Amino acid sequence: MTRKLIIFGNGLGMSIDPNHFSLNRALNDIWDKDNFLTVDQKTLIQNCIDQQRAPEGEEELDILHRVVTACKSLNNLATANVHWLNNNGQSFPADTAKYIHKVATDLHNYDGELPKDFEEALVSFVKESRSHIATLNYDKLLYSSFIKNDVLNGYSGDLVDGMISDGFLPENLERQYEKGFGYYLHLHGSPLFVNRNGIVIKLSRDKLTLEMNEASEHIVLTHVKHKPSVIAASHVLSTYWDYLQFALSEAEEIILFGYSGLDDHLNKVIRPYLTAENLKVVEWNGAGEQGKREKYWLEKLGKKVSVNRLDNITNFTEW
Repeated sequence: MTRKLIIFGNGLGMSIDPNHFSLNRALNDIWDKDNFLTVDQKTLIQNCIDQQRAPEGEEELDILHRVVTACKSLNNLATANVHWLNNNGQSFPADTAKYIHKVATDLHNYDGELPKDFEEALVSFVKESRSHIATLNYDKLLYSSFIKNDVLNGYSGDLVDGMISDGFLPENLERQYEKGFGYYLHLHGSPLFVNRNGIVIKLSRDKLTLEMNEASEHIVLTHVKHKPSVIAASHVLSTYWDYLQFALSEAEEIILFGYSGLDDHLNKVIRPYLTAENLKVVEWNGAGEQGKREKYWLEKLGKKVSVNRLDNITNFTEW
């Protein structure tokens, strides 16, 4: 069976529960969480975005990212006796990272499941073809399904993500012993990934709660223009992006599923691997009419694209 690369965006979750998977909803709910952000911490964030409320969308996360970067730079200039920032400023990067991590955790911890017909068709296809899966979101819809169906099972699964009981190593993605597995690439990370004793481990799903005050360094939740720098700062994420190119070279077809097309860093990577025949987009038909969407994707990717527009993208089962 043809090995493909399927790249999943946030549209998968939005097709199932648009309220839960709304970034603005999660940003606001975590902002209002009891006993989390102090008044001073909220005031600093509000001063950054010049609004008396929680941040909204990636545009305002862009401002936060730039302030955090500046604070980190000033922290690095500090000496034992002299510091450029007061205590709130010194802790601002860590406090913001915890806020972002809780937002990603909130998005991840969804109790619902994939629609049965969609799940069965996808799992069957991946098991037979060992097609690569890459995700841009933080939810556990695919992840939980693949674990439940033994698609992901350490180094023995049909897909491998490099995370084993001892933690993450790039070598864990190498095919040895005549293995032919595909790759599960968390391109924008996961709130499950945390640093412990110098290694990155993947928490079990039941250990990831909103009561955790431990921030992951392996989550890409910021404005698109800062995403490449966040990826480069994580050896886990940069390894996934290296393997993305290998997956692209192996794939006979690329499917963009529920992806907006707005991540230019992704578009730039996949462009060289595209032909007029090997790219398919599956998206919500509310995004626009057929001709306009084909033009949109042509502009984004520089190639003619087969655009499949559906009332609900989880009705798609023809992998």
